[in-house]
Amino acid sequence: MSAASATKLTELDIAAARAGLARGDFSSVALTEAHIRAMEAARGLNAFVVETPERALEQARASDERRRRKEPARRLDGIPLAIKDLFCTQGVQTTAGSHILEGFIPGYESTVTAKLWDAGAVMLGKTNLDEFAMGSSNATSYFGPVKNPWRRADNKDLVPGGSSGGSAAAVAARIALGALGTDTGGSIRQPAAFCGIVGIKPTYGRVSRWGTVAFASSLDQAGPMTRTVRDSALMLGVISGHDPKDSTSSPLPVPDFEAALGGDLKGLKVGIPKEYRVDGMSAEIDALWKRGIAWLEAAGARAVEVSLPHTSYALPTYYIVAPAEASSNLARYDGVRYGLRVPGESVDELYQNTRGSGFGREVRRRILIGTYVLSAGYYDAYYVKAQQIRTLIGEDFRKAFETVDVMLTPTSPSVAFAIGEKMDDPIAMYLNDVFTVPTNLAGLPGISVPAGLDGSGLPLGLQIVGRPFDEATVFKAAAALEQAAAFTTRPTMLRGA
Repeated sequence: MSAASATKLTELDIAAARAGLARGDFSSVALTEAHIRAMEAARGLNAFVVETPERALEQARASDERRRRKEPARRLDGIPLAIKDLFCTQGVQTTAGSHILEGFIPGYESTVTAKLWDAGAVMLGKTNLDEFAMGSSNATSYFGPVKNPWRRADNKDLVPGGSSGGSAAAVAARIALGALGTDTGGSIRQPAAFCGIVGIKPTYGRVSRWGTVAFASSLDQAGPMTRTVRDSALMLGVISGHDPKDSTSSPLPVPDFEAALGGDLKGLKVGIPKEYRVDGMSAEIDALWKRGIAWLEAAGARAVEVSLPHTSYALPTYYIVAPAEASSNLARYDGVRYGLRVPGESVDELYQNTRGSGFGREVRRRILIGTYVLSAGYYDAYYVKAQQIRTLIGEDFRKAFETVDVMLTPTSPSVAFAIGEKMDDPIAMYLNDVFTVPTNLAGLPGISVPAGLDGSGLPLGLQIVGRPFDEATVFKAAAALEQAAAFTTRPTMLRGA
């Protein structure tokens, strides 16, 4: 296949690739080979921890053989995807971006990835991430930072956002047709905004967490990262559903999310939270937010101001609850059962040496914070109080959704920043999640849609938040936003390609 033909294949979205495969315009092997070449050519982005081209071609050949035998089509048959290296993949290294798990090869498959393979998807590799999904820049990975395929005028390397930055960069750079990410406080939506793609965090419980390396168990949720809203609806429909192996998995039926797309928004009420106009937000983001309101109103919706009075407490609440859960979840990495082991003269010294060498600075910081807020004398003052405020944040959303159907907010208070720019200021880094954290605390679905560029030519995202398990309405509003924004700008590295 010529280079030009391969480029055309990597420019397809999932829906178009699925249609082309069904018509016989090209094979899954040809589609996969084009993406493998794109992956090899873009290694400078450091988007992947592990590449799996042999497995990808094996899966692609199996897909083509199913078509040759005229078997019933699977929903993602022959579609090349990237998988965040937080999902356990049988026989393929899973590191969570950490030295402590380097070389760990699971003997089992996560529920989410198993659903993708059952649907006929093809795995290109495992994408880079902030260590144990802790970060907003993808700069805390043991395997080095991921570079955003977008550039500023000064040509500095930019972060892709975190923690799912490798997945976001791979989709934006046309390395993969779609990718899996996880979102604990914005780790799908913020990198989606920074990289100019679509990313959805579904309702907590919509997608199984079994086989996903845990960060904060009451907040973590897997979701798709794609270039269109339709593709997100396709992928979410595949990975959703009840899983008896996950006690937090919802037994509710999974709607046809793709069928929810299209049509006007007549009668839809869109909430505009007044507390989301935060100090330090750029005038460009505020102006884009106003344009987003106008776009949805032009599609038939009605904007209504709502109040979420406990919004200002969301970040401090999150940074008590999440580290507390992380300190508990990461206690299992002790150098005894699996992963890195650094010997010592006693068991205590073995633990200290292994964890001190295996965990990076940000992970150690959060473990220390979590251990502190759970310790005797501080548990009531910090952790219990944070859980009480979390309940109030959820109640704010519940009351607001009595009068509106969805909410519209910015996704992030800034565009992508240069690698290393905020690493010395953890508080400034944590503020990147100011618009995304509340939905995780409340367990709500939220989607980021690319909606424009700032003055330096970098992408900006708008976020739609919905009621619990009402992803169908979220997708409907997001599709209208996507159509109005008509975002077609390619990342800097692809222009002229």
